[in-house]
Amino acid sequence: GLVLLVIGCPCALGLATPTAIIVGTGKGAENGILIKGGESLERAHKISTVVFDKTGTLTRGQPSVTEVVALSASFSSSEVLRLAASAERRSEHPFGQAIVNRAREEKLALEEPADFQAVPGHGVRAVVAGKTILLGNARLMETHAVALHSYAKQAESFSAEGKTPMFVAVDEDLAGMIVVADTLKGDAAETVALLARLGVEVVMITGDNRQTAETIAREVGIERVFAEVLPEEKANEVKKLQGKGRIVAMVGDGINDAPAMA
Repeated sequence: GLVLLVIGCPCALGLATPTAIIVGTGKGAENGILIKGGESLERAHKISTVVFDKTGTLTRGQPSVTEVVALSASFSSSEVLRLAASAERRSEHPFGQAIVNRAREEKLALEEPADFQAVPGHGVRAVVAGKTILLGNARLMETHAVALHSYAKQAESFSAEGKTPMFVAVDEDLAGMIVVADTLKGDAAETVALLARLGVEVVMITGDNRQTAETIAREVGIERVFAEVLPEEKANEVKKLQGKGRIVAMVGDGINDAPAMA
């Protein structure tokens, strides 16, 4: 029957396949999904591992500041926030935008930063009013020989709650800590559970510290976590999975996910 159909209606079949692909990719685009082509669609049903970025993918990507803590007698919490927000004015990272938004809510006078530098996976460095401001994780502070003393333990307690603590240093002296939290997307846990039922391995990859990453992973039901991964290392982690024979789909929303998605 099929042989006769092919002989009798070759044009119909020739038109049906590309039409289905065009409609499918169009519907995907309407829902924010860009499909590279027909080959990608054909391979989709063979996916055995899905790797999710955390911020903006599993979470809403709209974090807010939950705590601002002064850790030096030389700086008030408001001044810590003002200097950090001034340093972050040029940042495109959601955490940086959250800090700037909080400072504006408190009507703090922000200054234009000079010599702004984003340090992927660590934080930012900028000069504000002649002062060198460092804002980021413990690794950034260690790189610049900023002593954290017992405050590293305090940061760990915030991480255990699924929050992201960031230290603020002024001229390489510890000044304060700013804590940011993001909320999970409403369908994140449901999506992970659905993939698990389909027999697909689910992995989370993030630049966040391990405690924060594992807390979020538990909330959505992900068992395997790659934490404290620099943007340029994400692609390597995906390649390692592929090297084990896995067909991998990478899900992310930021420019730092682009190499891994490519």
